[in-house]
Amino acid sequence: MSFSYLIAAPPPQMGQAKSSPNTGNYAGTGGGFAGPGDNGDSTSALAKAKFDSFKTWSISTYKCTRQMLSEKLGKGSRTVDLQLEAQIEVLRDTQRKYANILKLSRALTHHFYQVVQTQRSLGDAFGELGQKSPELQEEFNYNCETQRSLCSNGETLLGALNFFTSNVNTLCNKTMEDTLMTVKLYESARIEYDAYRVDLESLQIAPKDSTTQSKINEARTKYDKQKIKFDKLRQDVSVKLKFLEENKVKVMHKQLLLFHNAISAYFSGNQQALEATLKQFSIKLRPPSEVQPSFLEQ
Repeated sequence: MSFSYLIAAPPPQMGQAKSSPNTGNYAGTGGGFAGPGDNGDSTSALAKAKFDSFKTWSISTYKCTRQMLSEKLGKGSRTVDLQLEAQIEVLRDTQRKYANILKLSRALTHHFYQVVQTQRSLGDAFGELGQKSPELQEEFNYNCETQRSLCSNGETLLGALNFFTSNVNTLCNKTMEDTLMTVKLYESARIEYDAYRVDLESLQIAPKDSTTQSKINEARTKYDKQKIKFDKLRQDVSVKLKFLEENKVKVMHKQLLLFHNAISAYFSGNQQALEATLKQFSIKLRPPSEVQPSFLEQ
C-alpha cells in the first residue's frame, strides 16, 4: 500500500503581497481570495480521511494475519465448504494438466515446423541437382516433388496444430485463470469472515461490563458485512465452476476431434481427409494443389 504525504507551502513573508492572475498583484481579502482557514480545513479533512482509511486497513490486516497464523498453527477454527473446496482442488489439478498438454503441443508444433522447413530446403536441393545431373534427373525430380508435397501438406497440418494450441491456451490461461482469480478473492474473503467471526465469538463469551454490549453490536455489524461478502463470493465461485466445466467439455470435444483427425489424416497420407478436417473446423486452407490424395505414396 502506498502512502502520500501532504506538504503545506510556506506562508508568505511579511511585507509580501499575494498575486492572482485575475486581480493583479494587490493583496487583500477581496477580489475572490479564499479565506486563510479554507485551505487548512480541506487539508485537515483529507488527512483525517487518509488516516481513517489507513487505520481501518491496519486493523483488518492485523485480524486476517492473526487468523491465518492461528490456522497454520492449528489453534484457530476455519469455515470449510468440503464440496466447494474439493471442486477448487480439482480445478487447480486440471489446470496443471492442461498446462502440460499446452507445453507438449507447442513443442510438437515447433519441432514439426522445423521438419517442414527442412523438407522445403531438401526439395529445393533435389530440384537444383535434377537440373544439373541429366543422368539422375528423373530420380532427383521424383524426390523433389515428394518433399514439396510433404511440405505443402505439412503446412496444412501446422494450421491445425496452431489452432489447437491457441484454443487450449485460451482455456488454460484465460478461462481457467479467470475462475481461479475469483477463487482467490473467495479465499481472502473467507479469512476475513473467520477473523471477524472469531472476534464476535470471543466477545460473546467474555465477562460482561458496561461497554461489552456496544462492542458486541459493533462486532456483529462488521461480521454481518463480511458474511454477506463471503456468501456472495462463494456463490460466484460455484457458478463459475459450473460454467467452466460445461465450457471445458464443449471446447475440448471440438479440439480433440480436430487434433485426432488432422494427425491421422496427415500420417496416413490422406490429403483430402486432412483438408476436409480443417474445413470442418473453419480453419483457413491453402488453395488446393495438384498433388494426389495419397501424398506419402508419390
